Amino acid sequence: MGNLAANSRAFFVTGTDTEVGKTFFSVGLLSALKAKALTTGAYKPVAAGCTLTSEGWQNDDALALQQACSLELSYAEVNPVALAEPMAPHIAAQKAADSGNIVDMSIGRIQQGFSHILQKQADVVVVEGAGGWRLPLGLNQQGEQSYLSDFVAQQNLAVILVVGMRLGCLNHAILTADSIRQHGLKLAGWVANTMDPAMPCLSENIESLKGLLNAPLIGVIPQLAKPEDAQHYIDLSCLAL
Repeated sequence: MGNLAANSRAFFVTGTDTEVGKTFFSVGLLSALKAKALTTGAYKPVAAGCTLTSEGWQNDDALALQQACSLELSYAEVNPVALAEPMAPHIAAQKAADSGNIVDMSIGRIQQGFSHILQKQADVVVVEGAGGWRLPLGLNQQGEQSYLSDFVAQQNLAVILVVGMRLGCLNHAILTADSIRQHGLKLAGWVANTMDPAMPCLSENIESLKGLLNAPLIGVIPQLAKPEDAQHYIDLSCLAL
């Protein structure tokens, strides 16, 4: 996997859209790995929609990842870019800049934070994206648009796609899988996250995606009260750990 040490694995968890269950699955994955006695690290490089605490701006999803991984990581290590406004990160960063708070959301900073966690030598590092696959980060120093997917490609990370099972998910899933592969990356597998158990033809949509995505189905996650319970629906053998 690219720049990773031989005794490490890292997976980038992305979704077909925002609010499709990336964190829910990621916490379940970390719980499943922990149950196999594997040490885990977590990284959510960018989070928008944070609450101001005595320790600074913090995001609920990043806190859940911090608590679920086995490494003792500070909040800033897990989530180096924490933006107050619950909106597209590059817009939230611009609003912060307009208020005099300059946010470094560069690929370089994101890579630096990731390298720091890799140095701790966890067996597996789970990296969770924000929004969907092609998340804009704003213009780089060359005046070109950068994306969070650029970081994933530069690190050559295997990708797990969380598909929020709802109307339109087939198109979103296929487009995302195509883009992941166009970046030269491996789609390690995909997850069907049940957002609405009453979705018409839910099972038929899942069966269709099995063929359309041409990647292992890691799990079908039902509606659950706790993300830790998702571990019981995850097939780790798909990840070749």
